[in-house]
Amino acid sequence: MGLLLGLLLLGHLTVVAYGHPILEAPESVTGTWKGDVNIPCTYSPLQGYTQVLVKWLVQRGSDPVTIFLRDSSGDHTQQAKYRGRLHVNHEVQGDVSLHLNTLEMDDKSHYTCEVTWQTPNGNQVVRDKIIDLRVQKVSVSKPTVTTGSSYGFTVPQGMRISLQCQARGSPPISYVWYKEQTNNKEPTKVATLSTLLFKPAVVADSGYYFCIAKGRVGSEQRSNIVKFLVKDSAKPLETKTEASTTMQSPLETTSTVNSSWGWTAEVDVYLKETRTVPEKGLPIFANILIVSLCCMVVFTMAYIMLCRKKSQQGHLRFHQELLPFEMIMEVK
Repeated sequence: MGLLLGLLLLGHLTVVAYGHPILEAPESVTGTWKGDVNIPCTYSPLQGYTQVLVKWLVQRGSDPVTIFLRDSSGDHTQQAKYRGRLHVNHEVQGDVSLHLNTLEMDDKSHYTCEVTWQTPNGNQVVRDKIIDLRVQKVSVSKPTVTTGSSYGFTVPQGMRISLQCQARGSPPISYVWYKEQTNNKEPTKVATLSTLLFKPAVVADSGYYFCIAKGRVGSEQRSNIVKFLVKDSAKPLETKTEASTTMQSPLETTSTVNSSWGWTAEVDVYLKETRTVPEKGLPIFANILIVSLCCMVVFTMAYIMLCRKKSQQGHLRFHQELLPFEMIMEVK
């Protein structure tokens, strides 16, 4: 019971001492020259407390200067130097962080976040936090090459895909794409953007690529070489189509040929066409099966024709044997 009373007393003292929103912000923030930076400043809203004023100030000489003001009439940028570069968050209640674009070296200074609330009893409470902004020049990092496709760096022909070169550092960062050449020739420049787009990719685009990034400060950096492979997925389909067209010609040009032998010749043409591209035709077992079927058909047709011939000869012999008997019967 004593412990419970102690906790209640401590909570009461906390409310008395800190019965208002408390600003939270880091002591310092580092931004990149010519880049963007976010200076955090937040508080937890309390029931009955209404935000009425937000200020951001920057130390110029010995006195702070207001650069941003938010009141009942809206947002106001107070200094021409920051117009178009300054934004204070208003989408999340309790978040009044300052966002600065395109940092200059002289932007480094002490920034003050100041918020005014109206209390439940009608009074006003003001709290502030000072943050030290540092601006540094950053050399460009070694670029990395990625692709947005789930195929990775091996893609089917006809696909629209891009290779992306990304590096960190003080902007602007320029990029140049190169493609390696054979026979120890100098690489060929293929693009001057961070994105190398293939629309669509063809087999000739296959090769080894790398990119070079150059920033405002420091030396240029080169990425690792990546192997980009475009597979010719459509070629087997074209080969099958040509074989099918060739198979139709015996039927169109020779109407008087026996149908069974015409079919055999047709299969022969197909096999001949298939043998021209063995690495991309049918599997070996399928070829064996087709040849076996062809042989069976040929033997079957030969057997049928032989049986017909024997049947005709037997029928003729029967008539020859029957003829003397018929003549005897006529004589009688």
